[in-house]
Amino acid sequence: MRRSLAWISFAVTALVAVAFLVPLAIVVGTTVRDRVIAEAFRNAAAIGPVLALTTDRGDVERVIASTPTGASGRMTVYLPTYPAPGSVVGPATATRDDVLRAQQSGRSATIPVVGGLAVLQPVVLDGGRLAVVEVTVPDADLRQGVGPARALLVALALLLVAGSVAFADRLAARVVRAARGLSQAATRLGSGDLDVRIRPEGPAELREAAVAFNAMADRVSALVAAERELAADLSHRLRTPLAGLLLVTRALDDAGAAREVRDAGARLEEEIDRFIRETGEGRSWRPRRCDVAAVLRERLAFWGALAEDQGRQWELHLPDGEVPVPVAGDDLAAATDAILGNVFMHTPAGVGFSVTVVPRPGAVHVVFADAGPGMADPDEALRRGASGASSTGLGLDIARRLAETTGGRLQLRRSPMGGAEVDLLLRSGEPEPPRRRRHGRKADVLGRAERAVHDVRSRAEGVAARARRQRVRR
Repeated sequence: MRRSLAWISFAVTALVAVAFLVPLAIVVGTTVRDRVIAEAFRNAAAIGPVLALTTDRGDVERVIASTPTGASGRMTVYLPTYPAPGSVVGPATATRDDVLRAQQSGRSATIPVVGGLAVLQPVVLDGGRLAVVEVTVPDADLRQGVGPARALLVALALLLVAGSVAFADRLAARVVRAARGLSQAATRLGSGDLDVRIRPEGPAELREAAVAFNAMADRVSALVAAERELAADLSHRLRTPLAGLLLVTRALDDAGAAREVRDAGARLEEEIDRFIRETGEGRSWRPRRCDVAAVLRERLAFWGALAEDQGRQWELHLPDGEVPVPVAGDDLAAATDAILGNVFMHTPAGVGFSVTVVPRPGAVHVVFADAGPGMADPDEALRRGASGASSTGLGLDIARRLAETTGGRLQLRRSPMGGAEVDLLLRSGEPEPPRRRRHGRKADVLGRAERAVHDVRSRAEGVAARARRQRVRR
């Protein structure tokens, strides 16, 4: 920007300077020429009174020699008897025709000659006779002072252009400094530095932008602080029912079942504590990678145990080797839990499901399918915060946003098993930083807490089912 403004100033000033310089240079040359010719006419007219008194050749020669122009050999007198022999006094440079034309017409004339110009000035004598005085003007006199004057004009033009460029550069530096400060502050704010502020400087528009940026940063800081406080409050709200749940486990007869419920409760408590720490730290985004196959094996080990308790048939289809994707393993596990949690929450016990990983060039498809009733309105299910059952409606949105961070997408359709099918497409290239959304971290905390609570609920239901089966056998 600074260089562009300097070039613009240079171009504009140079055009203005040239527009004035060329006419002034022409005027200087014309002025010098006119001045020298006018001086030659005055010198020619100076001997007119002498010729009116005498036309004697000797007297005329003495008069010519007494003048500076005649002494330098640049004045000639053509007597009225011209072109008779002896009628020319001095070195003649004009042609015979030019002299006769001036003598007959009685009008002065300026004619080009070798080495300059010749001024012919007729002089009227007694009896209507005409003599002609010639004064020669050399080229050196016609150009005298023109070169230095034009050089001075060029120097002034260059000085004007240089001064204009320097002034424009100083102004541009002020503008660029303010714009660069605004850009750097915006970058720092986007990277998570909520304490960055700008000192308003530069033009009025950039000062207004700096004030608006500071107000926006204050607002963002206030919103982030409010979300962190909300996450902290969430821990107290969840720990109360968690404490009650752990107390209930003491009344269970099956020690193994009680241990499972306690383990699930401890996992919920760890999740809540981790949410609070992550929210308080305000982690900045950075690209990560994980193995899809390893994450799914670990999560299906957990969900498979719940599926056996509920009599669900399930399958996991993985390719040979690693399947890397540019997302964090915790985030992929959270998306997997969200989708499988929907299967357990919104389909009857005994409904089977499958998870299939299909690698493609530049992408990986993770397909979740179930044999349940399916989704009546897939578009509504993908809308953030919308749910047709008793949940927050954030599960599928969390999975969708994970796919979008890699440039992928999430699609819902009817599965070959007759129920719903969720196709999670993850691009295998480097992900773009996710766009910050208002209350986005709060929604993630709530969604992950909902899944953890659902884990505890599912384990409790499985324990209760086994307890009922044991009572029936007894």
